[in-house]
Amino acid sequence: MREALIVSRKFSLEESHTLAVAQEHGAYKTLKKLQNLSPLEVIKIIKESGLRGKGGGGAPAGNKWALMPQESEKPSFLAVNCDESEPGTFKDRQIITKDPHLLIEGILLTCYAIKAIHAYVYIRGEYYQYQQVLQVAVDEANAAGLLGDVKITLHRGAGAYICGEKSALLESMEGKRGHPRLKPKQPEPEWYFGNPTLVNNVETIASVPFILEHGAEAYRSYGTERSPGTLLFAMSGHVERPGVYEAEFGVPMMEYINHFGGGVKNGKKLKAVIPGGASTGVLTAKEAEEVLLDYESLRAMGVSLGTGGMIVMDEETSMVAVLKNLLEFYHEESCGQCTPCREGTGWVDKLVGKILDGRGSSADIDELLEIAETMNGKTICVFAPAVSAVIVSFLTRFRDEFEAAL
Repeated sequence: MREALIVSRKFSLEESHTLAVAQEHGAYKTLKKLQNLSPLEVIKIIKESGLRGKGGGGAPAGNKWALMPQESEKPSFLAVNCDESEPGTFKDRQIITKDPHLLIEGILLTCYAIKAIHAYVYIRGEYYQYQQVLQVAVDEANAAGLLGDVKITLHRGAGAYICGEKSALLESMEGKRGHPRLKPKQPEPEWYFGNPTLVNNVETIASVPFILEHGAEAYRSYGTERSPGTLLFAMSGHVERPGVYEAEFGVPMMEYINHFGGGVKNGKKLKAVIPGGASTGVLTAKEAEEVLLDYESLRAMGVSLGTGGMIVMDEETSMVAVLKNLLEFYHEESCGQCTPCREGTGWVDKLVGKILDGRGSSADIDELLEIAETMNGKTICVFAPAVSAVIVSFLTRFRDEFEAAL
């Protein structure tokens, strides 16, 4: 497998998070390039690179940047999403703790391109120790005069999964409940206190320095035509070496699991893989053998790449118990704004619990699918449709297990 080292500079020193070590390995040198590039030229390079958002959606980053006004009476802002509350996802914290100055460098480059005066890093409340590392790095960069006119503020969330959704994140930053907003009828920036705002996740912003330093084509030399570049895949579950490993898009899933993860733990057989975090659906072992790790290949399988947080499950795993575990999480984390989601998540959680306890009937499986259909496409954000897709994915691929538990 070709190694892909874009996001991480692979420091071997324990002080990798410090400014001195970061600058020794090239941190902040791309800032000098901005002297010869206009903001629009920077956006053009990001567009040409094909960089896609790495927080789950996979939307072209350059297109989002281009929505930000270059001339406006209102100030512009950048919001960096480090909520990272998706079960199975734990990659952004690696960037923050091992190479926070890479993120700060990416923030400065992005702020220049969109003419933002202030950047906020929205970090999940449970990441207190990681926030401390990042705050020290921000203070170091500020003391060294690297931030220029840009102010960087770390904003701690309160542990709400829904605040990983960009509009709920901004609502939370404004001091309100983290409820997603209605989507506009046409493409436009997000809004923070009525001001144009760009929202990208940590890994997306941390990919920018490489692109500005080496060029769009260098980034495109990794990955596939439609999914260029690399991704930090977080691998957990029944593997010998769980962890975060960077690979280019288009790598076969099983090649990745075997090469980096050392294969299924204790020599057992593979049963299923959740490909990109809890809300992305599930694949059978046979499908995992065939699929590539890129957006298009996984979408063709009826699942999604998401954040790249792979959860590997061996032959002894109960898929009924796995779905129950996931639905408990969704039931707990629904913000309650939309009735189909608020009521539906609790309903499906109870039904799967009934099946898991051996008290279910075939009518309960049919009811699960009916509720999933009701939840899909009838809410403000994609939370309920994601839960719906997860239910359908598990019942479609492992229905025999659910029937056996009745």
